[in-house]
Amino acid sequence: MSSSYRNRIQEFKAALSEQKIHLQSLRQLCFSGIPCESGIRSLCWKILLNYLPLDQTLWESFLKKQRDVYAQFLREMIIQPGIAKANLGVSREDVTLEDHPLNPNPDSQWNTYFKDNEVLLQIDKDVRRLYPDMAFFQRPTDFPCQLILDPQNEYETLRRRVEQTTLKAQTVNRNRSGVTNVSSPGKALNLYPSNEYEVLPNGCEAHWEVVERILFIYAKLNPGIAYVQGMNEIVGPIYYTFATDPDSQWIEHAEADTFFCFTSLMSENRDNFIKSLDDSQCGITFKMESVFSKLKEKDTELYMKLQEQNIKPQYFTFRWLTLLLSQEFLLPDVIRIWDSLFSEQDRFEFLIPVCCAMLILIRDQLLSGDFTVNMRLLQDYPISDNHKALQLAHEMTPG
Repeated sequence: MSSSYRNRIQEFKAALSEQKIHLQSLRQLCFSGIPCESGIRSLCWKILLNYLPLDQTLWESFLKKQRDVYAQFLREMIIQPGIAKANLGVSREDVTLEDHPLNPNPDSQWNTYFKDNEVLLQIDKDVRRLYPDMAFFQRPTDFPCQLILDPQNEYETLRRRVEQTTLKAQTVNRNRSGVTNVSSPGKALNLYPSNEYEVLPNGCEAHWEVVERILFIYAKLNPGIAYVQGMNEIVGPIYYTFATDPDSQWIEHAEADTFFCFTSLMSENRDNFIKSLDDSQCGITFKMESVFSKLKEKDTELYMKLQEQNIKPQYFTFRWLTLLLSQEFLLPDVIRIWDSLFSEQDRFEFLIPVCCAMLILIRDQLLSGDFTVNMRLLQDYPISDNHKALQLAHEMTPG
């Protein structure tokens, strides 16, 4: 470790030891990258994402309250219909008479349960393949959720719900000649790659299961947006950062802390996921076009080349912007980019010059390429120096 890096760590420790953290100074420090030593990044992200209050004396009581709230969400939302009432002294027989799986009433707990399962199956498919080149998300967490896994409780794990749902449903396939094939229920499990990985023993859960629970709770609490494919790519790096903190007290509560930080980030980013807002001033179409407007201003020649080839921003910037570049780089690079992104007050405005900088960094390849070559480049962005992209974006930003 170089002396300059050691000094940088000391600068962060000094900034984080203030009773009242000076946010502007911390942002300036974080923009150039946050050290991962001593859990500094994990702590900085919690502050930058407006989770932890700036007054450190409030942290202990605030964290306890938030984690209690999250535990309550788990109790209320990851539950089989009937159990809550049964535990309140109402017998199961009475519950079944009052509410049963075929009850057509839209307020029926069973109706809600089946609708939730549709969302859950979507989430499940995405989280199981989160960062497949890394073993982390398949590994067991050291702090499985006891509220769900405790055999004394009758709560059902989401993994079990998915397995039951896919086992009960037969899969109907019609091939191109019109022949219909009904697979056996056992084979329906092949829809989900649960059997690609070693099944963890009872009482254990993999990190991807924790991410699944966070997204399921978010979908339940935000029915207007629920779950949209790609949200798993946003929650993944946050959870990874918190769950690899060197302090076990922070790791133990990584799930709850990730949930609230993800919710805070999505409160700023959610318009990108709402289709009805696509063409509004706050929607994704306007932001995609802003990337090309910025490019026209900074590199007219490259802009004209893309225009000539009829390469539209929606062909590639949709994913860049909605998923905060999480699919364009390897996880360590994504985390480094997010250090700078989170440190910006207008983080989603800053993302536009970052995308523009990414285009300028590969301008020579784009200027010499035809439509097919360039589309391949843009949809599978070549790994480049993210520091250069961030620096160039910073130079493009006024102020």
